[in-house]
Amino acid sequence: MRVNGQAYRTIWLKPGAEHVVQIINQVRLPHEFEVMDLTDLAHVCRAIRDMHVRGAGLIGAAAAFGMYLAALQANDPDFDRSLAQAAIELNACRPTASNLAWATGRMLRALTAGNSPHEKRALAKLEALAIADEDAEHCQRIGQHGQKIIAEIARRKRGEVVNILTHCNAGWLAFVDHGSATAPIYAAHDAGIRLHVWVDETRPRNQGAALTAWELGQHGVPHSLIADNAGGHLMQHGLVDMVITGSDRVTRKGDVANKIGTYLKALAARDNHIPMYVALPSSTFDFSLADGLSSIPIEERAPDEVRWLSGQTAQGTIESVLICPPATPARNWGFDVTPARLVTQLICERGICEASETGILSLFPEQRGAVSDHG
Repeated sequence: MRVNGQAYRTIWLKPGAEHVVQIINQVRLPHEFEVMDLTDLAHVCRAIRDMHVRGAGLIGAAAAFGMYLAALQANDPDFDRSLAQAAIELNACRPTASNLAWATGRMLRALTAGNSPHEKRALAKLEALAIADEDAEHCQRIGQHGQKIIAEIARRKRGEVVNILTHCNAGWLAFVDHGSATAPIYAAHDAGIRLHVWVDETRPRNQGAALTAWELGQHGVPHSLIADNAGGHLMQHGLVDMVITGSDRVTRKGDVANKIGTYLKALAARDNHIPMYVALPSSTFDFSLADGLSSIPIEERAPDEVRWLSGQTAQGTIESVLICPPATPARNWGFDVTPARLVTQLICERGICEASETGILSLFPEQRGAVSDHG
């Protein structure tokens, strides 16, 4: 995607210094655009934990590059043990997104083809780059499939504006490029379809307000920021034609873990007969899990993310303010689970399917054996 007219991905190797991984520091957005250097495994772990990088696909890509940096710095005699430990440390950074463990596992498997630490370091670089490239390509395909859904709604509305509600940031900032939930939006907008996006602010970290609104503005997509609790009202008054979100993990039966508040949007959409779509690359599926509500680990983050808000003052400085009495305790679950019955369809790089085991396996028939193994 483009930032002020210049093409960017969210993560890349620094030109001329390929022992350095560069990222867009999402903590500084939307008020400041900053490129951050990551030079070792500890830097990558901190960037993931503190959400300098976030979003399912980008977490996976960052983990892959973290394994590459670990490979560069591992001592030859302890190489395999060091890389196994690096995977454990990365996997512990954020437990809900399945892309993280998927990426570290893929990196470890790729390294088994090497016969020496030197060969394994070269393989680590190639595999990390491949994971990043595939993430961008898969999101582009999601856009192509999802555009058809938006085009059909536009056809039924006889060319009137298609109103889309999204939650959190499942945009190109959450992936290497294009995004999952936003990819169909960008593709439809670029194809000339008239649309408008309702952007949930997405408390407590306000990824909708800070990131999705910034992205859509950079791309020229019409949008309006709304409070999280306004979505149901808009649906009741016919101002939403479809809901589309991303996901951090989807079970083999179609249960969806996504940013906290997604479940409430799905309930409101069902009550108002509005289709609810979830867009995700294949790396976000977890075929080992059947019941999302009981099996998907839900990250609980620091309570101060709820108690404090950060933003730009009228004087242009970035400040944090306390929004509750100083002694007030808080709880901060990062995700919730939307049952498959509330999801109209899933959109991934292979196509569109029902949110069910049968529907998912129709796109991923090679997983039938794995599903049988897990009952």
